Amino acid sequence: MIQAYYDLHLHSCLSPCGDEDMTVNNLLHMAQLKELDLIALTDHNTCQNCPALLQAAKGSRLTVLPGMELTCAEEVHVVCLFPVLDAAMAFSDYVYAHLPPIPNAPEIFGEQHILDSKDHVIGELEKLLVNATDIPIFDLPELLHGYGGICFPAHIDRNSYSILSNLGMIPPECGFRVLEVAQPEHFFAAGNHSGLQNGYTIFVDSDAHDLATISEREHMLALTSINFEGLAEYFQ
Repeated sequence: MIQAYYDLHLHSCLSPCGDEDMTVNNLLHMAQLKELDLIALTDHNTCQNCPALLQAAKGSRLTVLPGMELTCAEEVHVVCLFPVLDAAMAFSDYVYAHLPPIPNAPEIFGEQHILDSKDHVIGELEKLLVNATDIPIFDLPELLHGYGGICFPAHIDRNSYSILSNLGMIPPECGFRVLEVAQPEHFFAAGNHSGLQNGYTIFVDSDAHDLATISEREHMLALTSINFEGLAEYFQ
């Protein structure tokens, strides 16, 4: 087994709530400075900056997965990860078509910049990305399977946009095996939520919207390989 230090929930400047300094190269270099082995770019409801980050990361020791933080119809955030860029981009197009036709207001929510691998702005997305799609969470795991992807509910211990805050439970029919907890030291303190701790694999990610909060070299997975296949095997 190989020790992989990870952060599987990161936003770039394409997310309207993401800091302007979260360009693909700044994100990449900070992850390298923090000696991470495996990261994923998971902007809100889009994968449009994944091509730039994967291109920028070529030749580096860092493994980068294309991903997305999807907002389901129930306003629950779910991290979605993909084996290859083509699958991620196809899913990104699908999700964008399922966003409401509400334009972004940059003066309120921030810019939604698409970058190239040199951090040049090459476009922007018109629809406001932080809105909820019309994709039900109950359909998501099977939908992701069609794209070869895997997913897990994000920051379940937060009081907004989480599966527990909005649904009050982890629906068994969704088949989730992995949960992301933002602050496990508080969530599981004094034996609280022990059923979730014992019944699921727990991930701790940063959900970083700025460079400073990208995870340090502190959260580790024991994988057979530091890539999507190794992570998917770990999920099982």
